[in-house]
Amino acid sequence: MSILSGFADISLWQLLLVAVVALFASLLGGLAGYGTEDLMPMILVPLVGAEPVVPIIAISAIFSNVSRGTAYFRYIDYRRALIVTACAALTTALGAYGYTRLTNAGAAVVIGSMLILSVPLRRMLRRRKVRIGDSGLAAGAIGYGLVVGGTSGSGVILLSLLMAAGLEGAYVIATDSVISVVTSVIKISVFGLSGVLTAQVLAFAFLIGAIALPGAFLARAFVERMPVHIHTAILDAAVIIGGLVMISAAVRQLVA
Repeated sequence: MSILSGFADISLWQLLLVAVVALFASLLGGLAGYGTEDLMPMILVPLVGAEPVVPIIAISAIFSNVSRGTAYFRYIDYRRALIVTACAALTTALGAYGYTRLTNAGAAVVIGSMLILSVPLRRMLRRRKVRIGDSGLAAGAIGYGLVVGGTSGSGVILLSLLMAAGLEGAYVIATDSVISVVTSVIKISVFGLSGVLTAQVLAFAFLIGAIALPGAFLARAFVERMPVHIHTAILDAAVIIGGLVMISAAVRQLVA
């Protein structure tokens, strides 16, 4: 299997668009802790369909999260990272397996719905200033694993859990990166066994991952200069619009 064959039906301009969005998303991820898995589906779904999107982002997330974890290494909360990964491991695998059973339209509906719901969920938890202990974090991690295993755009749930557990700022971003690497490895293992890791999936994943590597370091350099609330508001709007577009396309496909 030649990885480059995964770009067979993709033009140079489309690849450049993917690369630009990947760099922008990695910058947002380095600033706010999420971004790549929220923005990339909007570009990838029209190019490759909905089914390969979660495997593509799962692989590319390893690159971006390793980069992010390295940039914010000293802020990692290993105890809370261990709690979440231990409790989310099994449900992540179950969620990933469930995703492999979806049709293209079904995958689009799931991804689009998760993108739309992630915005009010994050705002609601922040507004209510929910605080949880280790047991609450563990319970939330079980549900988070099921969602992250089978969707893209669910990273906001993990961020909300970590903030509810008392982490703030760079500690949230750093700890999130460690957990996300583990859940991505679990998802990739399930996808590999299920035969969904095609040349196209690997090609796009490596492209996005390689472009995203410097994003966290660039973000750290700008973190004190860019108002976070501005790009957060823009991202929320883009996520909702993208989710609606994906669901609309899936519904048209189902009723056709």
